[in-house]
Amino acid sequence: MAAQGAEARQSEPVSAAPPVIASASGGVRRLTLSRPERRNSLSEAMMAALAEALAAAAADRAVRVVVIAAEGNVFSAGHDLKELSARRGDADRGRAYFAEIMGRCSRLMQAIVAHPKPVIAEVAGVATAAGCQLVASCDLAMAGEGARFQTPGVHIGLFCSTPMVALSRAVSRKHALEMLLTGDMLPAQRAAEIGLVNKVVPAADLTTETMVLAERIASKSPAVVKVGKELFQRQLDLPLADAYRLASEAMVENMLYRDAEEGIDAFLEKREPNWQDADNAEFVSRPAITG
Repeated sequence: MAAQGAEARQSEPVSAAPPVIASASGGVRRLTLSRPERRNSLSEAMMAALAEALAAAAADRAVRVVVIAAEGNVFSAGHDLKELSARRGDADRGRAYFAEIMGRCSRLMQAIVAHPKPVIAEVAGVATAAGCQLVASCDLAMAGEGARFQTPGVHIGLFCSTPMVALSRAVSRKHALEMLLTGDMLPAQRAAEIGLVNKVVPAADLTTETMVLAERIASKSPAVVKVGKELFQRQLDLPLADAYRLASEAMVENMLYRDAEEGIDAFLEKREPNWQDADNAEFVSRPAITG
């Protein structure tokens, strides 16, 4: 049975290009999903390639911001349903394989949230199901006017449970549930209204506008951006008093950074700051939440 599933997967056409193409512009690393013929679905190969590219960007000190874009008119259609369905012939009807794929996808999304560099989604086309989850998991998102967003699992008897996790953390509960329960397609402007994307721009200007945003962030202290992103995520689910305690302790540590000293001096002296290497400006220790 499992062999039949493997044969089905092997019969799919294989593109000569890598699933993810990485390119660099200054401190910005662009990761482009390059399987437009497969609607840039999050197949095994795509998830592995994206995870590897994100890890490489995290380790590269020259990279300050990551942009995830896509070729074609579909940003990502989510999981590869043909790949999943091919395993229904397994002895366990695919249970073990489904668990492996969902776990792999969950780790990928968490890697984006925990990434030391800000990650921006550049959405030119349709982002559905786990593709919408990918957008919601990114720190920021830019959309072209023709972009659309959807969590359509209810239409095919498969509730978008894992996309729900990212979506419910990116937009309000009622907006998230409306998307999840109706499966309706949202136009780009509505996605901006509910906070799923930051800005909608003409399609022809999307890459330019995304790079302007990315380069603005890349011009800041990499050490400060890194700790700021991490602290933002850590404080979100804390009680108010604990969040303020954590943030206050972080501000004290941050004031001792070389980059904070340099940045304040540059501001007072009315000049551009000269940021130091990130390795010379990290937290000495992580403040603990007590009481």
